[in-house]
Amino acid sequence: MPDPPPRPADVRDGVVLGAAVGLFGVTFGVLATTSGLGVAQACAMSLLVFTGASQFAAVGVLAAGGSPASALGSALLLAARNGVYGLALHRTLRGPRLRRLLAAQLVIDESTAMALGQADPRHAARAFWVTGVSVFVFWNLGTLAGALGGDALGDPERWGLDAAFPAGFIALAVPHLATRAGRVAAVTGAVVALVAVPLTPAGAPILLASLGAVVALRVAPGPGEPGPDDIVRDPAP
Repeated sequence: MPDPPPRPADVRDGVVLGAAVGLFGVTFGVLATTSGLGVAQACAMSLLVFTGASQFAAVGVLAAGGSPASALGSALLLAARNGVYGLALHRTLRGPRLRRLLAAQLVIDESTAMALGQADPRHAARAFWVTGVSVFVFWNLGTLAGALGGDALGDPERWGLDAAFPAGFIALAVPHLATRAGRVAAVTGAVVALVAVPLTPAGAPILLASLGAVVALRVAPGPGEPGPDDIVRDPAP
């Protein structure tokens, strides 16, 4: 049986969500170019990496004087959650190998949340594609606009754009604080990072803070608390 057409509300929500994420793409483009990346480099990162938190992490580490290795490590650490999303979507994203390879590039917070939010599994794939493609297009257009306009805007601190990276981390962390494991990970990671900041190069504290997740794995969710299958809503891909 062929998949039914997506409901108008699903299409509208996917496009609106993509447009909203595109605004974060503008912010990324500005921060990337003011941190030393060229326009082509910023755009290539959005096209190939396409996960906002990882991109902001890499740019933040480079802007702070960190090494490319630290920037890459931070980006990969944050991107690891997309692999978990792929496992959650394995029943939805079926089809030829090429189709699944294309879908892998679009496995982000927004497309996963929209797909898993569908009661009818036949609508889930369509919701995934509509949202994923919409976010991809708007994110890359936003990156291009921000990269081209970065020089005109000047210092990003003047507009408060430098707060986008830490704000993104907060948005990722807050939902997890509802669980005991999440609180353990947050507190442990914060303590490790505070100790590491004066002792390690820029970018390394973020990597070391991931030890909080290792500690949290030993802490099972309490009765009635959300489990590890909860999806985190990320303001950027």
